[in-house]
Amino acid sequence: MSKWGERLQKVEQLAQSFQLNPLATRYKPRLWPCQPSSVWKLFPRQSLAISFAQSCKEAVHVFALEKEKATLGQRIYLVTSYSELWHYYRTYTHSLMHCYEVIPEGAVCKLYFDLEFHKPSNKGSDGKTMVSSLIQYVCDKLLEAYGIECSTKNVLNLDSSTEEKFSRHLIFNLQNAAFKDNIHVGKFIHTILEPVQLSRADDVGVNSAAGNCAARTCAVPEGKATKLGEEAENPLTKRRKEEETDLRFLRVKNKDGQDCLFVDLGVYTKNRNFRLYKSSKVGKNAAFTVADDNQFITKHEKAFSAEESVFLASLVCNVSFTGQRILTWDIPDTKESKRPHCQQGTTNPASLSGCLMSPHQEVDNFVLTVVRKDGIQGSIRRWNYFAAEQLLVYDIANYRWCENVERFHKSNNIMIVVDLKEEVWYQKCHDPDCRSFRSSSYALPQEICISYILTLDEEDQAYLMDDTGNIEPSQAPHQAPQSTARSEEESADVWGDGQDDQDYLESLDNFEQSSGEISDQLLLSCMAEFESQ
Repeated sequence: MSKWGERLQKVEQLAQSFQLNPLATRYKPRLWPCQPSSVWKLFPRQSLAISFAQSCKEAVHVFALEKEKATLGQRIYLVTSYSELWHYYRTYTHSLMHCYEVIPEGAVCKLYFDLEFHKPSNKGSDGKTMVSSLIQYVCDKLLEAYGIECSTKNVLNLDSSTEEKFSRHLIFNLQNAAFKDNIHVGKFIHTILEPVQLSRADDVGVNSAAGNCAARTCAVPEGKATKLGEEAENPLTKRRKEEETDLRFLRVKNKDGQDCLFVDLGVYTKNRNFRLYKSSKVGKNAAFTVADDNQFITKHEKAFSAEESVFLASLVCNVSFTGQRILTWDIPDTKESKRPHCQQGTTNPASLSGCLMSPHQEVDNFVLTVVRKDGIQGSIRRWNYFAAEQLLVYDIANYRWCENVERFHKSNNIMIVVDLKEEVWYQKCHDPDCRSFRSSSYALPQEICISYILTLDEEDQAYLMDDTGNIEPSQAPHQAPQSTARSEEESADVWGDGQDDQDYLESLDNFEQSSGEISDQLLLSCMAEFESQ
């Protein structure tokens, strides 16, 4: 084989080697021209996925995946955009069939419910009627507390019921309104369902008292009876008893025959995993589909199909910053009546879960330096985090400088908006004349930028999805030593000189063994002849 043929063969071998061991991750084309660059990374731990998502320039989100053959309860975490997830979600239904939305801590979100009961233990219960009654009751409470009108047309009703269990998810898509985070959602739901919870406790007390009275003679003092009678006449007590009666349909039995609620009150925790539309639990085949009694009306847009519109409406944290009214529900420690707070009104800053710090304390401290200067001591009145756009929005107190009018407003406060994705901040205003104004963007200090703080190694991506949708470990443990040894061997012969040098040495040894010692003069003359060619 000629020398050129040998070189060509080595180039082909190197090309094959780089295909088996690429220098970078495989390029994925955009789904369509208007979409940002593709992001699709899998992590073994939720904290790694959240950190990576926060450091991304693209609008990405965290999802949890369960694998069929994995240890029960074990999940891996995917970071990608809504559009890309939907693209692969409908393509690789087998590998992505157990998928959950991660509701980030502190993120503005929709009002949502997880409803279920054991059918054999509740044979007289009509699940559809219970869902309809609950929606109507919650809509009445939203109108009473916040002045927000809604109906079943605003509530996406998803069903994953089986022969044994009735199961629904309700996601309220309110018009230009959302809750500060799912902790406030939980507080609101706990409060409006308090009458039925109290009635459960009362029943337990009555049953306990009945058991005690069976063992001995029980007598109620006359004075006590009078007080109970007076309490019954109290309008608030009367209303509570009426609500107890109206909400008794929410009391169900679990499979052990014990009393429980139709509403799962345990789904309002930090970084909650909430099962997606079209997904089932691992080991189960009951995926969430649109319920046959659903009356929700999706907003059809040209860029999305009807099915994708339902998917987007089902995402609890798919909430835009623009024009949103942020709702909160704070439970005071006193015995006064519990009152809702809307963040468009005036609230006590200390009422926000007893803490003014957002999940990004370094950013909080920077914002305070912006509003504390020239002798003015501004403060953070409240903050809201919009996960869909990675925005931290701060309502500022005691500092009203507006870049639009180039002076301090007399009464209306300002907002400082921090774009974590673009790593900039800008000022907006509550003043009606400046409501559409947005100041120039200013870069955040490098030391508080998430991309600077977080340094993620490629080794953190312990899983990859291949072209057929299979999710497997990115590299088997036994492959690592082989790939290292191979890379060292290839690096020594990248330009093809390694084999040539070895051939020269072998020829020289053979010549010296057969012809004796070679003089220096002969070696120099041979070298001169070689260089002249």
